[in-house]
Amino acid sequence: MRLQAIRLVFLLACCLSAGGAVAHDMPRVVVDALKQAGIPTTAAGVVVQEVTGKKILATLNPTVPFSPASTMKLVTTNAALDLLGPTFTWKTQAYANGVQTDDVLQGDLIIKGSGDPKLVTENFWLFLRQIRARGIREIRGDLLLDRSVFEEAAFDAAKFDGEAFKSYNAGANALLLNYEAFRFRFVPNEITGVVNVMMDPPVAGYPITVPQLSNGECGDWQGKLHTTVNGGSASFGGTFSVSCGEKTWYMHPYQLSHNQYFAAVFRQMWSDLGGVFKGNVRDGVTPPTARLVTEWESVTLPEVIRDINKYSNNVMARQLLMTIAAQVLKIPANPERGAQVVKNWLSSKGIDAPELVIENGSGLSRIERIAPRTMASMLLAAFKSPLMPEFISSMPLVGYDGTMRHRLTDQGVAGNAHIKTGRLDEVLALAGYVLAASGKHYVVVCIINHRNAARGQEAQDVLLQWVYEHG
Repeated sequence: MRLQAIRLVFLLACCLSAGGAVAHDMPRVVVDALKQAGIPTTAAGVVVQEVTGKKILATLNPTVPFSPASTMKLVTTNAALDLLGPTFTWKTQAYANGVQTDDVLQGDLIIKGSGDPKLVTENFWLFLRQIRARGIREIRGDLLLDRSVFEEAAFDAAKFDGEAFKSYNAGANALLLNYEAFRFRFVPNEITGVVNVMMDPPVAGYPITVPQLSNGECGDWQGKLHTTVNGGSASFGGTFSVSCGEKTWYMHPYQLSHNQYFAAVFRQMWSDLGGVFKGNVRDGVTPPTARLVTEWESVTLPEVIRDINKYSNNVMARQLLMTIAAQVLKIPANPERGAQVVKNWLSSKGIDAPELVIENGSGLSRIERIAPRTMASMLLAAFKSPLMPEFISSMPLVGYDGTMRHRLTDQGVAGNAHIKTGRLDEVLALAGYVLAASGKHYVVVCIINHRNAARGQEAQDVLLQWVYEHG
């Protein structure tokens, strides 16, 4: 009889691991919250484990591959911090290929990129000032853009969600300038009856058709603009309500090629700095005859991963995965090479992740996958790393900043957890660390893949507070 009972327990365990939810001491309040949200336990993956690795508070489907949404950024940023080091910076260089007579360059100016994720307009302006300070005012050749550190490949900005103009859909680019985005600011003026539209960075010869001013409700103000942004102009043929006040819209002008966008911004800024340039802007590779004029050095890697994780910057995460490949392999980078380097890095830490799928390293993907146990194992290893402070401080502090600034503000866990969030259609995820009231640190991973995932935030918040109270 006892043998039969043992067999029955074994069969039950096999059935659960094969097709059902595998749970270990899941908090009842979390299970109830999932149920209330209409989310079955089979659609959620949870790991809660003390950072020493000895005590597991809760698990649910720990080895099942889930779509992680933006929590995948933790994998990319942790790998980068470990592989590139905390003092790593990107360098954008300017070379001259020709003879300089007084302040005139009789030849080409070459700008060579290294994939800087944060070459925003302020930094680019300072970089151009450095070139001017080296005595170059007029360029009587072409502007060559050297992007050879990244492999050239076609990129479909509409592939993910069909909304190519969304700023998060810009692709990786070794000379990514200002996230390849335009910022449009709409300012209604009741006195003149006009909507003023300002574009940043400013571009000469790029006309903007402004919308009509209306007195209706603000509502879906972007949808009412009837927007068309292309290589030569921007048109807002609809209406903008005075009740909206000032609004800002970041947009990816996907109809412009990399070179067209770069050229438009360069020409305006160079002119503003008193420079003269009438040549063409084209791709090129820095020739051995060129001399280095100046170099722009980015902020350090920890500052970059802070932007990526706290504010879930997808474009910067894509740049980072490509940088990992370029720096480790010393050949032109592509996403596949970056993914392989990250997988090899995990393996070197003793983390076996056969289920791991990395498409671009940002989580803005329909195919990226990771198991909760893999994510938790990586977080456990990261906590024991000398670079732990840099990594943890890059994540949103619950109740205070980043994507967690409005959550759990009145709960004990506020200020006691660093948590990265992720959200896509049918995906809601979080991963990070909780400092419990007991003084112990816990790794927490909770990923939901279900049509009701958007309703799962309450369950995730309940889990974080429960870990704080019971850990």
